[in-house]
Amino acid sequence: MEVKIRAADVKDHERISEIFDHPSVVAQSSQHPYLGTEKVCRLFQESKESSVVLVAEIENEVQGYIGLNLSAKPRAKHVASFGMAVHPDCHGKGVGSHLLEEAIDLADNWLNIIRLELEVYTDNERGISLYKKFGFDIEGESKFASFKDGEYIGLYRMARISPRFNNRS
Repeated sequence: MEVKIRAADVKDHERISEIFDHPSVVAQSSQHPYLGTEKVCRLFQESKESSVVLVAEIENEVQGYIGLNLSAKPRAKHVASFGMAVHPDCHGKGVGSHLLEEAIDLADNWLNIIRLELEVYTDNERGISLYKKFGFDIEGESKFASFKDGEYIGLYRMARISPRFNNRS
């Protein structure tokens, strides 16, 4: 099974919307259910200038995405955050690893990003494991940071410092 990574296109928004709206995906995102294609398109359009969105295809169907959000702050141009999602049918098939690997290469070698950061629910063991595999460390926990499935839940704040700067403080 070949995973192809490419830049997202407007034609991908409907499929990305389907992935967003899948119950097990939305449960691990910061979005609410039933966003719909129009809101997903708006999310991508609003951040178009300050983000890079990649999709993962298997047999010409989008199975996941990752969006790098570049900081607009003058003193934080070296920082980016990201969000990603993989269709549950492809969990455990390497799609997330392919997306993250490509995003890290882009950050390190093309965008001059030193710090790549994210937030992840404290109960998202699969996501946390993936991020740790790629060198992300838990830097802190925000307790009661989000409302999910009728309960408040914490978020881990994780970051990866480019290996070129890893020995500096």
